[in-house]
Amino acid sequence: MPGMQPLQFTLQNSLTRWNLSAFPIVVTAVLVAVAFWYLSAEWKLALRGRRWRPARTVSFLAGLVATDLAFTSSVAVFAMSYFQAHVVQHLVLMVVAPPLLALGAPSTLLLQTSSRRTKERWLAVLRSGPFALLTHPVTVWFAYFGAMFLFFLTPAINVAMHHMALMDLINVVFLLSGTLYWWPMVGVDPIVHWKMSYGNRLINLLLGSAVEAFLGIAILAASKPVASMYTLASTHSGGALLWISTELSTLGGFFPIFVQWARSEERAGARADRTAPARAAQLTPVRPPVRSGEQKQGSAGEPSSAWEAAWLAKFGHLPGGTVAEPSARS
Repeated sequence: MPGMQPLQFTLQNSLTRWNLSAFPIVVTAVLVAVAFWYLSAEWKLALRGRRWRPARTVSFLAGLVATDLAFTSSVAVFAMSYFQAHVVQHLVLMVVAPPLLALGAPSTLLLQTSSRRTKERWLAVLRSGPFALLTHPVTVWFAYFGAMFLFFLTPAINVAMHHMALMDLINVVFLLSGTLYWWPMVGVDPIVHWKMSYGNRLINLLLGSAVEAFLGIAILAASKPVASMYTLASTHSGGALLWISTELSTLGGFFPIFVQWARSEERAGARADRTAPARAAQLTPVRPPVRSGEQKQGSAGEPSSAWEAAWLAKFGHLPGGTVAEPSARS
């Protein structure tokens, strides 16, 4: 608590000092319930003979564990005395846990396993006007980056650290804002409003990393501690940590976006291959039957065989210009 002697940073304290107050215990109970629901829903799919990707399960459970560690582990305890620990807690809640949870596709799992009434209610929430406003890019940017600037560069952090109930609430807000930011960026759940292309996701990630790096530099250049329980050296170290971690989080965000982009292109190519014969059949002209004694010959610019029709449907032209079938030998 503020006013007490700083907890010495040792390996023993890192392994044994856990935050076991009321709020972290409630958080742990909620996270365990969510994990139980997720695994039960996955088991329902398995009983129906439908496969759920194990990577999604691992990612979602890892996100739950990361969230719990941010509230209950020694990181939360050291955050009372060291600003570096506060930054680590902030990063786990906003940069680590949210994308892991988003990659777990909980909304898709809910829609595939819940009752009809639950599906209708959840879809109503996703399609509602308030949810569209909440997930608007401007709203998300203010909630994600604006909240960080207001918290770290104003007396708000000092006030919150002296009122731990308020600090717990702010940490929950950080987690929710991180979820709103990362869900449309790396998530595989269907997005009803404000769906971004993969290129725009990368641009958004780059712009966000620049903003967060600026915040780290601003804290690094501060002339006084950000809160009364922190030293100036701890403040500067925390700012440097925030600055450096921005590069790592950017690289970490790029990876799933690129993978999803590549898979999307593969699926698009596979769909094109499947529909090529049908499109070729539509483009192939109906020819009158060849009369006796007449020669069958491809006219200029028209496909004269099935493979030429498929090629024309896919590329818009025949290979090497116009291709005609060879004339019949006399």
